[in-house]
Amino acid sequence: MAMIYQFLSTYEVLIYIVLAIGALFAFRWLWRSWNEWREAVYSLEKEFALRRMGQSIAFVTLIMVLFCGEFIAASFIIPGLPASFFIATPTLDLFATPTGTISAELATQIALTPRPVATLSGTSGCVADKLIITDPKSGTQISGKITLRGTVNVPNLGFYKYEVAPLNSTTWATISAGRSEVVNGPLGDWDTSTLTPGDYQLRLVATDNQGNALPPCIIQIRVGGQ
Repeated sequence: MAMIYQFLSTYEVLIYIVLAIGALFAFRWLWRSWNEWREAVYSLEKEFALRRMGQSIAFVTLIMVLFCGEFIAASFIIPGLPASFFIATPTLDLFATPTGTISAELATQIALTPRPVATLSGTSGCVADKLIITDPKSGTQISGKITLRGTVNVPNLGFYKYEVAPLNSTTWATISAGRSEVVNGPLGDWDTSTLTPGDYQLRLVATDNQGNALPPCIIQIRVGGQ
């Protein structure tokens, strides 16, 4: 089912073009069949013309059903599906946590991860106007509920996600994700109150519609008390 939805989304414009051509052919067939039936003199001619008109009506109906199905899927169903429905990766299981909040289990895991004392420094892998976190700034202290801002503007975007890990650790926990491109705007919310105060890495990861993850943008921040 995921492959079908992905096909309908990727080739939406092409599908509409093919259906439009098919509709022109179907209506032309229906018009000719109707004229043949109207002009037929003998009953056998009318019967054949009526049969062809019935076939053309069935074809027109099929085109209309396919058009409505594509429109409903592309406009209503697909935009409401989570990114994990299309691309199955282990990290996407973390999307089940509430938006902008890390589960208690993940917060405990992060808190128990050894963290060497380190000095906050600059960013890593961030590219202006492509993939970058602009707020909070690297090296700043944050607390409570915040809104992350930045840019995710990459070709063939599938989805993006932002994650957190203790400084110098590889234990990343997904905070939340999105599917739309963002240019110097809000990426999503984050409630930092579930984390133990300390130094952390915050990274922004973009994945294209083929499931390939681009090099992440990583900044270092300090989570303070309330």
